[in-house]
Amino acid sequence: MRFRPLIVCSIVLALLPASVPAFADDPTTTPTPTPSQSKLEEGLALDGDTTRAIVELTDAAQHEPVAGTAAAESVDVLLQPQSQPFMVVEGTAEELAKLAEDPRVTSIHRDRTYAPAEVSSNLTQIGADKAHEKNFTGAGQNVVVLDTGIDRDHPYFGGRLVAEACFSAVESGVESLCPNGQPQQTGEGAADATTAKCLADGVNLCEHGTHVAGIAAGSGGVAAGAGIIAVQVFSRVNDEDTCMGESSCLLAFESSLRLAMDYVGTLTQPIAAVNLSLGGALSEGDCDATEEGTVFKPKIDALLAKGIATVVAAGNEFFEGASYPACVSSAVAVGANDGSDTIADFSNRGSLVDFFAPGVDIESSVPDNQMAVHSGTSMATPHVAGALALMKAASPQTPIADLINTLKTTGRPYQYEANGAQVTTPRLDVGAALAGTGTQPPITQAPTQNPVPDPTDSSGPAPEPDPTDEERPAPAPTSSATPVPLPTVTVTVTVTPTPAPSSAAVCTRGTAGARMNAGKWAVEIHRSSGTIPDNTLNCYLKLIGKASKIFPELTKASSLGKAYRVLKGTKTTRDKLDSALLTAWLNWAHGTNGTTVLTAAEKVRLSSTASKASLKKATKNVLKSL
Repeated sequence: MRFRPLIVCSIVLALLPASVPAFADDPTTTPTPTPSQSKLEEGLALDGDTTRAIVELTDAAQHEPVAGTAAAESVDVLLQPQSQPFMVVEGTAEELAKLAEDPRVTSIHRDRTYAPAEVSSNLTQIGADKAHEKNFTGAGQNVVVLDTGIDRDHPYFGGRLVAEACFSAVESGVESLCPNGQPQQTGEGAADATTAKCLADGVNLCEHGTHVAGIAAGSGGVAAGAGIIAVQVFSRVNDEDTCMGESSCLLAFESSLRLAMDYVGTLTQPIAAVNLSLGGALSEGDCDATEEGTVFKPKIDALLAKGIATVVAAGNEFFEGASYPACVSSAVAVGANDGSDTIADFSNRGSLVDFFAPGVDIESSVPDNQMAVHSGTSMATPHVAGALALMKAASPQTPIADLINTLKTTGRPYQYEANGAQVTTPRLDVGAALAGTGTQPPITQAPTQNPVPDPTDSSGPAPEPDPTDEERPAPAPTSSATPVPLPTVTVTVTVTPTPAPSSAAVCTRGTAGARMNAGKWAVEIHRSSGTIPDNTLNCYLKLIGKASKIFPELTKASSLGKAYRVLKGTKTTRDKLDSALLTAWLNWAHGTNGTTVLTAAEKVRLSSTASKASLKKATKNVLKSL
């Protein structure tokens, strides 16, 4: 199957020759898709592999008849949530196309995955200390944390764990993190983050949710009196390609998130906010009308109608936009700032971001009764979720939309430029909101430059092992390979058993902005022949995986060796388009702007009915943009 990772994703790169002949305009008319083909997501299982997919039904009563049709077409049914109008299956493109002919099926798309956003006391900066002094603690309200579960008996939570649930997808190579080993579980112990499946080589993969919950509502968190509802939504994936060289990683499937959000809607406890410190593909604008947006916006709106805000991490890509589902207009998207009231170098920013909140060097709880320091928009998001618990506890009858607006109007305005326009985004100040403070003076943000990482720093994440000579063949010598300005990655703080921080790289876009052709990128990717560190190149592959639907959906690029081969692949028309697209996406990750041409070319590449001439024309358009 093809995973759709968001933050922990790897990519295969394709390279085009330095000189490519011009192609004539496409004289061929592309065949019109049949009605059943129009129900299928573009590029679904296009390469002949099987794909895990969500089958949308006309209504929930159609499960059994459609499951019968699926069985007749040899499609494996993986999940049938009887109360929901969808099911999860696995099949080839041909099998899914036959299933789409069933009139009770409205559409079929891949079951996308989402990864935890990468990861002191900041209470003073946001005025939470003043709120606590006035006995505003969030008591009587609850914060829902959709994440990797929670260390249930951690002293930081003081017995305030109100409810638990787990929705964790299962298939070959993907294991449930629910303690019962099943795709879902509710009740006491369902969100336990200390189970054996959370452990890999002595490391707890599930610590993210405990850290996030501690910031929102731990005893030293924002809403120290609020209850916590922990919902585990991740699965353990045991696949080195998907996990960027690691043997295991965690991803949340769209189907799990949908079930979790619907579960929250059934709860009767007073809930102020749902915290989603995770993210998917990047978007420069409102994503309501996109395929993923049309899935998540109704869920977010339904919770909003019940008085529950959905607070989502904007992402850590140093991008002028936000990741899914933070880009949904009715979500509360949160970026990160540091202790000096400056936008964190790694944080996404721009008009889609609703708030900035502290996200650098944040100390909070982690499993085994420990405390640790992390940085990221994952850490900023629960500050806002906790603040909404304080606000709603203080004024339970006020509509949640009004409470969000109050936080916006009383926050400290950050003024900066994004996407060529002046933007003002409030930095959270819940103390001012509760005190009824008026508009605060703005802080102008200077243009940021990512600090250059020290390649010798051993405290960062371990780099992916160099591909073998067979994986990454030596490129032909070229005199045109000129030194390229060193791209940069921001610095964050990794987990430590004490509050003392230690450095680790947050994966963000570069700032060099230098355009290179395929040949020069091949030199950079080849071992020890370029100027860009492997860690930075692997970061670029990860970012491309979030922005592109080709990499790694159709063309694997999970290591530098595989990326090199894609860049050098010119045997077929599709190979040439993949090479051109990868080259262009690498330039984007290096710091150049503009993705319109790439998105249009990918649409052609994803089409199962695209003619050879249309593929050539798309390649030509991409090459013109280099």
